[in-house]
Amino acid sequence: MSTSLSRKHFLTLAGASLGTVALAACAGPATDGGGTAAKTPTSTDWSKIKPAASISFMSSHPGKSRDTEQKLIEAFQAANPDIKVNLITGGSNYEEVAQKFQTAQAGNEVPDVVVASDVWWFRYAVSGAILPIDDLLKAVKASTSDYNPGLIGDYQYTKQQWAVPYARSTPLFYFNKDHFKAAEVPERAPTTWEEFAEWAPKIKSANSSASGYQNAYQYPAIAGYAGWTLQNVLWGHGGSWSKEWDITADSDAAVAAMQWVQDSIVKDGWAGVSSKNAITDLQAGAVSATISSSADLAATLKAAKEANMRIGVGFLPGGSASASPVCPTGGSGLVIASKTTPERQLAAATFVAFMTNAKSTATLSAATGYLPVATAADISPIVAQTPEFQTVVDQLTVTRTQDFARTFLPGGDQELAKAATKIMNEKADVKATLTELKGTLENIYTKDVKPKLKS
Repeated sequence: MSTSLSRKHFLTLAGASLGTVALAACAGPATDGGGTAAKTPTSTDWSKIKPAASISFMSSHPGKSRDTEQKLIEAFQAANPDIKVNLITGGSNYEEVAQKFQTAQAGNEVPDVVVASDVWWFRYAVSGAILPIDDLLKAVKASTSDYNPGLIGDYQYTKQQWAVPYARSTPLFYFNKDHFKAAEVPERAPTTWEEFAEWAPKIKSANSSASGYQNAYQYPAIAGYAGWTLQNVLWGHGGSWSKEWDITADSDAAVAAMQWVQDSIVKDGWAGVSSKNAITDLQAGAVSATISSSADLAATLKAAKEANMRIGVGFLPGGSASASPVCPTGGSGLVIASKTTPERQLAAATFVAFMTNAKSTATLSAATGYLPVATAADISPIVAQTPEFQTVVDQLTVTRTQDFARTFLPGGDQELAKAATKIMNEKADVKATLTELKGTLENIYTKDVKPKLKS
């Protein structure tokens, strides 16, 4: 299944189109936008368009940001009194938002601006559910150069811009400093998982007498984007879910990495898998460390302070093959629906530019822990108040592009989660499970992706 396509090449393939049949073929909601996939729309003279008086914004309020989003909306309306924004709760996560956005496509009323995750924006783009926004950004005097290059570049396809970064994050290593101190191990994030494996039995032993204590480490809940966070362990061990379009989930390195994960739970017994929310387990003192989104930073530190608990954060650990870069980016961007009027689209672009400008992104970052997406954002007040936030910014410089198998194969993320469930919760044979996963992912590629790519 090898090709010479790089990620940049793939995202700029003029005319490459994944049809709506492909998008509907796998788990998750279909994304038939009712339009022509990835087709450049008829040029609109935006200077002759008057922005609509009212638009809607559908969000999952990532990072528990509803109050912050509402405040930003109020600030937007104060600066743009002729445009009212209706905030719609699309669900508690990105998948629920995607489902509601899909359902809306069947009617005449769709949300104008939608929060789209790293595994959903591409499906929207190729199905025609959203607009390319290059000309719209120019019309509202915004530019792609206003954003962090590594983040804005994630939303480019067919030489067009389809979204702007909004609630962007990286996973962080969160740990209980008091638990580490009790075990007489360094009060810092481990450099590698092998180093943590040496510490873990000591940490668990030193804290096991505490009421409700469970494990030295808690893997995030499988439903909480296991395919995203497990890339860290795979990359550190020299493995991956895929290399471009080659599915490598059953390579020797990938099998060794996932066997290490299973052993930490089953054989060595110092790790567990959260049934719901690993960061909540950490806040409760039930576990000593976990990986979670940087979006959880503010809430976690607040909870720790209230509980008189010392929580530290650090870069994701590396592994036996690579110490860096082993951290993926993630999170969401803002997209503009295609099935609406030019007047609403122009108002939507004005709103999108405001929600992601330097001041707004700094406000969202301070309230959550999301990355500042605008290059001009001043984060010094945030770091002064929350020094741990510097770790979020610093780790961004050593991140790695996610595996195609997760972000570009329709339904790929769900298949990764299914395999992780078998390995981590059901004690299934690692090699057999990953071999089956490879076959499933290759089938998705062969049937639904490869025929649509131009050489």
